[in-house]
Amino acid sequence: MAPGRPSNSAGHLLQFFRDGRVGTRRELGEITELSRSTVAARIDALVSAGYLREGGIASSSGGRPPTLLTFEDRTPTILAADLDVTHARVAVTDASGEILAEQVVDSRIAAGPQSVLPEVCDRFDALLEKAGRGRDSVCGIGMGVPGPVDFEAARVVRPPIMPGWHDFPVREEMSRRFDVPLYLDNDANMMALGEHRVVFPDEKSLLFIKVGTGLGAGIVVDGGVLRGVDGAEGDIGHVRISGSAAQCACGATGCLAASASGAAMARQLRDLGFKALTSRDVISFVSAGEPAAVSIVRRAGLLVGEVLATAISLINPRVLVIGGDLADTGEHFLRGVHESLLQRTQPLATRRLLVTTSALGDRAGIAGAVVMVRDQVFSPEEVDRRLSAMAAERTKATAGS
Repeated sequence: MAPGRPSNSAGHLLQFFRDGRVGTRRELGEITELSRSTVAARIDALVSAGYLREGGIASSSGGRPPTLLTFEDRTPTILAADLDVTHARVAVTDASGEILAEQVVDSRIAAGPQSVLPEVCDRFDALLEKAGRGRDSVCGIGMGVPGPVDFEAARVVRPPIMPGWHDFPVREEMSRRFDVPLYLDNDANMMALGEHRVVFPDEKSLLFIKVGTGLGAGIVVDGGVLRGVDGAEGDIGHVRISGSAAQCACGATGCLAASASGAAMARQLRDLGFKALTSRDVISFVSAGEPAAVSIVRRAGLLVGEVLATAISLINPRVLVIGGDLADTGEHFLRGVHESLLQRTQPLATRRLLVTTSALGDRAGIAGAVVMVRDQVFSPEEVDRRLSAMAAERTKATAGS
């Protein structure tokens, strides 16, 4: 709660409707024990600002049936982008997360922000037109990138595979085209958030591992992303593994990503004479039953499991989700991870651990971006701030008339 902000503010009361705990003014008054006049004033402000919509009649045991109130999640529009190393998924959704239009495009993150961000904005405009939505309906933008992020500043921090992105003012650049809040995060964090809210909303903790061109992890505890001091949380790809002298893209040797990422697996296949340029090529060889590819993927799973064993012992999560391209290799990678975990952790740490592949697949990042925007834009503090600004504008207009 923001300092000095009462818990019965309009922004806080909106959360009761968002969570489905109440559906009428009467129910809100009963659960909060606020006076009828206070409830009426707060609700009127929320309806007027477009946060709630009236419609339908609730059942009544007597007297005038109360009008139903519903959180307005159909009209606000959210723009979401999940940027990867070689491609990007861009989408337009409503506030409930329903995808109205989306597109997957070739986009090289190494081209730098001054090339990639205008391209993303162009895609947003095209998808808004396709969805029949105007810019004035957009309430926020969520974007994920494959590198460390200072979440508050919306800036990428010393990314190993994103030349030109370090400390670039992403929020300020995007505001040139869309004057709405932008929330930037590491892609694994976004995927973890999406998987948790959509697939495992009742679980207390979830650990998400993205295995694509690179490696990353996102941790959700009590419904929120666990964040580090400098945006380096979940950077498991650069944990050093014993006995490895493989050169990593970050310049160091022995990093997990240098042996177990999609890029590393593709390189290992090339060394054996196979034509494998990307993680997708690795998947193709595994799907075709190529023994060398299956062996490389399984070994990568074992290595990732070795590193994850420490995380599992520290966090003791309920769910471990494997996502990214390599989640499409069937059970080969997953079995390797699971085998290492069982060998390297105490039975209590894995007794109730569910190890599974992503149910959302390629859309996990988009789902997380929508949740991220929704949590911020419709938070009690942000709702109260907007209502105060609207009230101030009305006062100013009245005084000037």
